[in-house]
Amino acid sequence: QVQLVESGGGLVQAGGSLRLSCAASGSIISINTMGWYRQAPGKQRELVATITSRGSTSYADSVKGRFTISRDNAKNAVSLQMNSLKPEDTAVYYCNANIYGYSGSFRNYWGQGTQVTVSS
Repeated sequence: QVQLVESGGGLVQAGGSLRLSCAASGSIISINTMGWYRQAPGKQRELVATITSRGSTSYADSVKGRFTISRDNAKNAVSLQMNSLKPEDTAVYYCNANIYGYSGSFRNYWGQGTQVTVSS
């Protein structure tokens, strides 16, 4: 079984910073792409940022220049540094990972979500 555990959400004023972390554990052989998604109330879940196992990154246009994704392959962990936060960044943030396990195939896993609230 594989689990993704997130931490680091909270309440911050506009212009502030937060750092989200996510660690994968369990029956893991390798991890392909890891990423962060978010879902605001009444909206669909959207991609925020992804990072491949080799460190290639991609970002949603709305967070480019403000958010930075990074990963530690040795710890099966991914982080999201969020700077210059805006009220529109308020959402539940979900960690995602494409993991090759002992089932013999890649599967997509999600964390439980962590709330980020940015006050104006």
